Amino acid sequence: MRTSRLGNLLHDDSLSFLLRGYDFGAHIWSRVRDGARSAPMRLLGDETLFVRGPEGVAVFYDESRIARHGAMPAIVQESLFGHGSVHSLDGAAHRHRKATFVDVAYEDAQVERFGPNLEREWRTELEAWRDGGTRSAYDAAVGAFGRASMRWAGLPGTADAQTRWAGRLAQIVDGFGSPYSPAYLLALANRLWSDRHAERLIAAVRAGELKAETDTALRAWADHREPDGGLLPARTAGIELQNSMRPMIAVARFVAFAAKELHDRPAWRERIAEETRERGSLVGGPLATMFAQEIRRTAPFVPMLPGWAIADVELDGRRVAAGGRVVLDILGTNTDERSWERADEFDPERFAGVEDYEALAAFVPHGGADVATGHRCPGEKLAIAGLATAIAALSDPQVTILGSGLEVNRRRLPTMPASGGRVRRCPFHSGAAGPGPA
Repeated sequence: MRTSRLGNLLHDDSLSFLLRGYDFGAHIWSRVRDGARSAPMRLLGDETLFVRGPEGVAVFYDESRIARHGAMPAIVQESLFGHGSVHSLDGAAHRHRKATFVDVAYEDAQVERFGPNLEREWRTELEAWRDGGTRSAYDAAVGAFGRASMRWAGLPGTADAQTRWAGRLAQIVDGFGSPYSPAYLLALANRLWSDRHAERLIAAVRAGELKAETDTALRAWADHREPDGGLLPARTAGIELQNSMRPMIAVARFVAFAAKELHDRPAWRERIAEETRERGSLVGGPLATMFAQEIRRTAPFVPMLPGWAIADVELDGRRVAAGGRVVLDILGTNTDERSWERADEFDPERFAGVEDYEALAAFVPHGGADVATGHRCPGEKLAIAGLATAIAALSDPQVTILGSGLEVNRRRLPTMPASGGRVRRCPFHSGAAGPGPA
């Protein structure tokens, strides 16, 4: 038995994942034939099937074969998602909790309500850059998305207070991938502070001390009841309130990648700036949205997702027995050569005319399967709207994106361009009219 355990440890791929980061998937696929849909590996001591492509997505989100509860390492679950959150649930309990997220974030009316907040906050960041501000694209996005999402969620507080809380939530995302590092310890501290603060907000609403408007996330989670009819504990309701906003703040990392791609593609910046000027709005531009979708497809963000096999799973001639792990290669699916033409090229035009992005089986930057019944993120529409708005702002001819610091460390999880995308007032356009009315 001892020899067997030692052998398992020697052949475990967990350390390789930590060392290789976003290139780990390519390393695993190099073991099997080109185009394979599955590859064997060992993760955290368990036999594991690594899967990709539409076939892998279909297997991974089949609840009769795969469970999510307990699959995410505790050090990630507790810091990033919070104890007892929807991400740890399966089956009927998951669908019941998820229904509130769908009401809060997925309905088109909620996305429409979010738009004016995005417009206002990104206009504020644009004005700061034009006045000589030096915040990076990433830092500006954390503030803009934080304030926009908190106001949309119905939370009280000044703009400065909301920006500070957004910074804490952003740091939780930044630190969760470096276990036992100072950044991870800070993420735990920020998680503790944020959970207490959100719990107090929920308790204040329930006690009638704080007014929560109808159709806001604050109201929804204060009122949410579990299948047994009881109110969700205030602590857990506060965690889910954060989970209604934090993913939007995490989109700031996509904004840093957008800054890099826009810097490298001045023609696209010009096209998007002209579109924004003609429309008179930063929100909802078709070209900016296409660019946003291609950022989501190509940027190294969430590398993979784990699940437990609750039944024997077989794909492409390989199998893992019940009790083993199944891991979906998110990045490898989004850039799968069998699913995308010129998969390794950055080409926003591939999303021209694509209205139903959820129908693209190999496009899973926010998870796959059905939003209401599966684990696909219900805030995906908000994320796309927010990222497209940021891209329109970064394309303003009165600002410029600096070329230094745009390198990406693919070993770090999560990663982004090192500088976050430095943005400065453009000296050649300081007197030019911006894209549309302020």
